[in-house]
Amino acid sequence: MNAYLSDAQVPRGFSFSAVHAGLKRAKLDLGLVLSETPASAAALFTTNQVVAAPVIVSREHLRQSKGRMRAVIVNSANANCCTEKDGRPAARETASSLAKQIGEIDPSEVVVCSTGVIGGEFRVDKILAAIPALVKSRASDAVTFTQFARAIMTTDTRPKWAAAKCSIGGKQVRVLGCAKGSGMIHPNMATMLSFVVTDAEISPALLDRALRAVAASTYNSITVDGDSSTNDTVAILANGQSGAPAIRNGGAGFKTFCAALEKVCASLAYAIVEDGEGAQRVIDVEVRGATSDEAAKQIGQTIATSPLVKTAFAGADPNWGRILAAAGRSGVKFDYGRVDIWLAGMLVCKRGREHKFSERAASRKMQSKHVPVVIDLGTGKGKARILTCDMTQEYVHINASYRT
Repeated sequence: MNAYLSDAQVPRGFSFSAVHAGLKRAKLDLGLVLSETPASAAALFTTNQVVAAPVIVSREHLRQSKGRMRAVIVNSANANCCTEKDGRPAARETASSLAKQIGEIDPSEVVVCSTGVIGGEFRVDKILAAIPALVKSRASDAVTFTQFARAIMTTDTRPKWAAAKCSIGGKQVRVLGCAKGSGMIHPNMATMLSFVVTDAEISPALLDRALRAVAASTYNSITVDGDSSTNDTVAILANGQSGAPAIRNGGAGFKTFCAALEKVCASLAYAIVEDGEGAQRVIDVEVRGATSDEAAKQIGQTIATSPLVKTAFAGADPNWGRILAAAGRSGVKFDYGRVDIWLAGMLVCKRGREHKFSERAASRKMQSKHVPVVIDLGTGKGKARILTCDMTQEYVHINASYRT
């Protein structure tokens, strides 16, 4: 994540706003992203069987508009999920009210998102009352975008945003994104809320292809606690206002654009793990030598979600046996007698046996903010990388009193 966002990094033709609607006691809790012209859109949503109303409505809108959207409206503090009354009318009313206030757009061109407590009363009246101020206060600058990033936060300790630029046909294309997520983070998709805007010219179908490809190695390769939410959404809008030629399937421009998009999404994914609830450090799990990439990812995710592994890292305990044991219960067959493990760059396990090392030195290295872990199965060419974080007492404290 960049240390400072400048106006020059904001894609052309987009405006943003954030207001306090009263869902939170005092902080910003309602945000808007608006493309001044119709934009190609793509989105990925939670695979949880319990699905929040705004996810259902946004899926409908993407189908109805055939991937051409104008706006994203997001509230924090309440998930609009499993409420006493059906939450879908409230989500649709939010989109209709916003469309009417902006003018010249259809409600189906609005992505509606919510995040926060599941099951609480959804005060859509407060959102509707705040929409006029939300629309009126929009601006196309970096400061307003960062305010939007703050408005979507829940247990996050800081806003998360990232930007990248690329050149297509000699024209500069900008990509800018933000995300919220600190707990309930686990694939698939997208284990948080994330919104990306770009002034690239690209069709909805090709944009969807780019997003899915990038998500696999970024948003779908992180975990904080093994829980995915009912509201998970990642959405991208591309309005073509850069003046760059249209990105074509198979062309060099598509690869260039995907590289810029991956840079943004990878930075946001890392920021989510880094800000994991109660986390002290990022654990970078790399699995090598598997029979396939899929097998490597399955092993990596099992290791990354193991409470025993995560608590060992919280205590900077170089307990490599927990890592090997977690790999062994992943459901993937391998010969543990061929496994090598490195912790923070130190070889601690050789061919399934302890390799002599200094526990004190390993513990000291494991106290870093970023701790690499490498597990080489010694079998094939399959590989995967999963980002997770340690699990501390603070994680328990946060989630033991989330509602109270």
